[in-house]
Formats: sequence, structure tokens, C-alpha cells
Amino acid sequence: MTIQLTKDAVSQGNQNKPRLWVSETRQSLSQELHNRPSVQIDIGTSISHIAVRITQDQRAQEFQQLCSLCARYNAPPPEPDACCYYQHFTGFEIRWERHLEFSNYTFIRNGSSQRLFDSFAIEFIPQQWFDELVGELVSAVNVILSAKPPSEELLCQAFESYQVFGSNVSSGRANVFTSFRIHSDGFSRVYIESSALNTYQAGRLVQRLLEIETYQMMALLSLPIAKALSSEVTQIEQRLMGINQSMASLDGFDDKEMLTALSHLASQTEQILADISYRFSATNAYYDLVCSRIAQLKEQEISNKERLSEFVTRRLSPGVKTCQALTRRLDALACRIERASGLLQTRVDLSIEQQNQKLLAAINQRGEVQLRLQQVVEGVSIVAIVYYSMSLLDYVLNALASIDLALNETLVKGAAVPVLLVFTWLVMRFFIRVIKKQTG
Repeated sequence: MTIQLTKDAVSQGNQNKPRLWVSETRQSLSQELHNRPSVQIDIGTSISHIAVRITQDQRAQEFQQLCSLCARYNAPPPEPDACCYYQHFTGFEIRWERHLEFSNYTFIRNGSSQRLFDSFAIEFIPQQWFDELVGELVSAVNVILSAKPPSEELLCQAFESYQVFGSNVSSGRANVFTSFRIHSDGFSRVYIESSALNTYQAGRLVQRLLEIETYQMMALLSLPIAKALSSEVTQIEQRLMGINQSMASLDGFDDKEMLTALSHLASQTEQILADISYRFSATNAYYDLVCSRIAQLKEQEISNKERLSEFVTRRLSPGVKTCQALTRRLDALACRIERASGLLQTRVDLSIEQQNQKLLAAINQRGEVQLRLQQVVEGVSIVAIVYYSMSLLDYVLNALASIDLALNETLVKGAAVPVLLVFTWLVMRFFIRVIKKQTG
């Protein structure tokens, strides 16, 4: 590894305290560790928080809207490549943070109204800006921090008679109450009662509660998809079951048609897995974050109140497990289709092998017939050659008779026939061996 010094360090000649050259990668990674710092919040503060699901195509428009809000309050805009922005506006503080799938806006104002959840920092923002806000609203939460312990009547009024869940958190230093409901103003509501938290602890507690609300909504984005796909997956399973029954019945069926059907089922299953892979993986990640944030609350039970973690475990977990179960069903379905395809392919291969054996047997039979015919032709050919050779022998005997070398033609021809037969047969066998040797 080479350590490169900056020009200033070299020019100073100070070898005891070298200044290292910092690469862009190291600088960006170090900066990432310090992005999104925790907010410090005083007791007696009201907070409004919204999370908006944003696509990559909407990022530029989101940035322009944030800049327009800054211009309205004569505040410096964020950097174009910023992933977070924190600024004090007139009367309130805004915190904007960009995440992979969503962005969140947190509005903080010191002080709260006499009536709970009646006045918030978000009221400083023009309604037109919210109407033009790009993206899909995922969660919206109003939070109040107060040192005043709430009565049951006050909680019933503040949470509009919904069931209120409560926990003692932060090692006994605070009580948190919420209904996990969307109220008449379109916001969820959280009431934090504490007189023991410092500003940093209060900020961390608020951040965890806001993250629980946002992450559980993001985790549940997969649930409608899982419900919609459940019937389609059931149909694929039933079709696969029908194919397996046809294969097991040993009745005649078209192997090619079955392979085509299995291939179609496999492509359908893989397409569904590809479509849901990212969304369902994100669900698991968000669910893990929710569980982590709940564990960080260090809950203790409040009398006559169901804890926050119990609600999340009872309500959120089944939805997440539904998505996980669908993923397992699809994985198992893909394996079953693969096994069925393998069995059917084996059957097709055996059928092809049987056909090949029959074809080879037919070829062998035709070869034997051709061999017999060849042998017959060879015998006929030998006879024909001997016959024509005897004709040539007549010319020889006639020529000898003309020069007074008369021989007994009958005896000569009779003796020549077996000699010519043997000679011709030997010559033909010789040429056949030569041809076979050349052709392998």
C-alpha cells in the first residue's frame, strides 16, 4: 500500500507530522457516517412528520419543491446532490432526509397548544405546497412532548376514543402513548410524557418512534401484492398437480405438450419471483428495522395499557409472515416444477432411447438383408465372370487348333471351370478386403 502525502506536507519538509491525501471514496464514506445526525428536542415541543415514497424519476421535482419552500422563507436551499437538509425557518425547524425508496420531512416547533394535537409546526407550510408534493404519502405523524402526565380522559379525547397503546420507555424516563390509527386530520398521533429526558435523549426517542411508524408502513407495502398473487400461485399449483397426476396415471399423453405446459409454468413462476424479489426483500429489511427500533425503546409495561411492541408483533408480524410464506411457496413451487420437468424429461429420454433401439434393430435387419443380397450378387457375379471367361477360353482353343495344337476341348473346359471359379472368388474377396480396410 502506498501512502501519498499532500503537496503542503512535502513542501514543509515536516516528516514527523505528514498530512495524508484523502481520496474521494474515503471522504464520501466518512461523510456518510455523519449524515442525518440526531435532532435535539426540548420537552414541550410539537413535531409533524411525513414520509413520501419517491421514484428516481421524481427526485428532480422533489428537489425543486424543497427549493421553492426554502425560497418562500428566504432560507438557503440544499445542495443538488444532498441527501439531507436541516434548516431553521421562521418559527419552526425543518429536517428533510432522502432514503432509497422514500423521503421524509420533519417539522419541529417549540411549544404546543392548550388542546392536545390542535396546533403543529406543519401549519406554517402553505397548503398549496402540500397539494403539489410529489410522491405517494406513506405515513404522517404528529408528536407531542410534554412533562404533564395525561389522564385517561385526556388520552381518550386526544386519540378520538380509539384504543390507546402505551409503554414506559428509555429505561423508565418516559411514557409513550399512541393509537396506531389515522385520525381525523389524516395524521397518526404520539404523545410522549417525560420530565427526565435531556434534549439528545428526547430527540433519539422521537426519531425511533417516527422510524417505527414509517418502516412498518413500508414493510406492509408488500401485503397487497401478496394477497393479489396468492390466487395466481394457487392456480399454478393446481395446474402442476394436474400434470403430475397425468404423469402418474401412465395413460397415454403427449410428452411434448406436457413439457410445453411445464415450461410455461416455470416461466410464470420465475417471472413472479423476479417481480416480487426486491419488494419482498425490502419488506424483510424494514421489518428487521422495526424490531430493532422497538428493542431500542427498552419498554416496560404501563398499567392497563397494551405495549407498543405487542401491537406490532400481533399486527405487523402476520402481514410480513404472509409475504414470507408466499416467497417460500413460490420457491417450493419452482423446485416442484423443476422436479416434474426432470421426471418428464427422463421419460422422454427413455422413449427416445427405445425408438432409437427399434431404429437400430431395423437398420441391422436391413443390413443383414443387404448382406445376403450382396452375397447372392457376388455368387451370380462369379458365375457370370466364369461364363464369360469360358467364352474367352473358346477363342484360345480355336486358335490353338488352327496351328495344329488340338486339345480335348471338353476336358480343358471341364478342368478350367473350377479353376476359374476359385480364382475369381479369391480375386473378389481380395478386393472386398481392400475396400473394407480403406473405408474403416
